[in-house]
Amino acid sequence: MSTLTYAVHDSMTMLRRNIKHALRYPAVSLGASMMPILMLLLFVYAFGDSMSGGAGRDAYLKYLTPGVMIMGVASGAMSTSIAVCSDMTEGIINRFRTMNITRSSFMTGHVIGSVITTMVSLVLVVGVAIALGFRPDADPVEWLAATGLLTAIAFAVTWLAAALGLISKTVESASNKPLLIQFLPFLGSAFVPADSMAPGLRWFAEYQPFTPMTETLRGLLSGSEIGNNGWISLAWCAGIALVGYVWSRSLFNSTTKR
Repeated sequence: MSTLTYAVHDSMTMLRRNIKHALRYPAVSLGASMMPILMLLLFVYAFGDSMSGGAGRDAYLKYLTPGVMIMGVASGAMSTSIAVCSDMTEGIINRFRTMNITRSSFMTGHVIGSVITTMVSLVLVVGVAIALGFRPDADPVEWLAATGLLTAIAFAVTWLAAALGLISKTVESASNKPLLIQFLPFLGSAFVPADSMAPGLRWFAEYQPFTPMTETLRGLLSGSEIGNNGWISLAWCAGIALVGYVWSRSLFNSTTKR
């Protein structure tokens, strides 16, 4: 077997381990969907009529749902950070170091497993949105593109969350560090258009990563033009994933050498 074959085999083993953990603790694994669902219910039923600008609650639900889906991806960062920190602080890494496994397989298994659970959580969010009356206009190709975009965002955010888990000393601190990632969609165009915000906040909303991601997803699900937002979103995903990967790898290698 080649080195690549061993790495893939070991990564799949770690992936199965993390999937089993996710099935054993579904409250933690699927908890990422709870906050987006609560926000969806709150904003649609409590503020939908007033925030729709007279267009009606159904129109606001159609506007809001893509932003809530992005929020669901960002919320998955907490479970990733907690899982990585838990493994690093409970001594399992010391046991892995005594075994003949590829060093990179530990992080790869965590990241892929977290992406899978995040996408499953998004299915619950979309299901609730459809039950509330969300009716997207996307064709199969646009749905496929939307799924690909959400997967790319989840992959990027998960690598960053893994790094945050590695720098955390306790599980409690690991659950707090990803809060900034979860909060960023609020400061974008998830709930209201960026051009309706105050000048300073509008500038931040327009240039932060989650706004073009939200606008791209919104355009795909509504069947409208997305302009340059698609390429900007993919560039952000690539940049965040690269930073998270390099940072995680550096932290993991330095930690396991102690």
